Amino acid sequence: MKTFKKPLSSEEEACYIRMLQEGSSEEAVSAKEILIERNLRLVAHIAKKYQNVEEDMEDLISIGTIGLIKAVDTFDAGKGKLATYACRCIDNELLMMLRARKKIAREVSLYEPIGTDKEGNEINLLDVIEGQQLDVVDRISLYENMKKMFYLLDECLSDREKEILFLRYGITTGVEATQSDIGKRLGISRSYVSRIEKKALQKLRAKMEENEIKN
Repeated sequence: MKTFKKPLSSEEEACYIRMLQEGSSEEAVSAKEILIERNLRLVAHIAKKYQNVEEDMEDLISIGTIGLIKAVDTFDAGKGKLATYACRCIDNELLMMLRARKKIAREVSLYEPIGTDKEGNEINLLDVIEGQQLDVVDRISLYENMKKMFYLLDECLSDREKEILFLRYGITTGVEATQSDIGKRLGISRSYVSRIEKKALQKLRAKMEENEIKN
C-alpha cells in the first residue's frame, strides 16, 4: 500500500476549509485537492476494518475516497471536525458498496436452470418470464429488470404470499396454477387465495416503486 501524506494540523485544516468555502474558484479547487489528499490516511485506516470481506484493499480505499470527497463537499465547519464527519461518510460509502455486492450475489440468475419442459428440454427463469410471466409484469407495472423483482420477493412478502405467487404464475415450475387449485393445495378458499395474491402484488409493486425512487 502506498504511503499517504500526514494529516493537516487543526490550523491548516481550518485555513483550507475557509478557502474552499469562501475563496475564488481556483482557490476552492486547490483547497479541495489538499483536503482530500491529506485525509487519505484516514480512508486507509477505515478501510482496514473491512479487510476480512474478501475485497481488494485498493478497491476499498477507492470506494472510501468517494466518501471522503463527499465529506469535503458537504462539510459544515460549524458542526464539528472534518475528520469526524469524514469518518461517517467513508464508512457509509463502504457499507453501501458491500451491501450492493451482497445484493448482487443474492440475485437469481435469469439463465439458471429451474427444470425441464414436457419434452425434457431444460428451461430457465428467462424462458418463464418471456413466456408465461408477461401478465404478472403488466399487473405490477414491472416493465424491466426482473432480477429486482426476485430479490424484492424475499424482502417484502411473507412465505405464504411468495408461495401463492410462485404457484399462480409458475415462477419455479413454468406451469401456472388456478386460484382454485392453489386453494385446494393449501386448504384455503379460492377467494382467500385471490385476496392474498392481490395484496402480494400490491406490496411488490409498492416496493419496486420505492426502490426506483431511491435509485
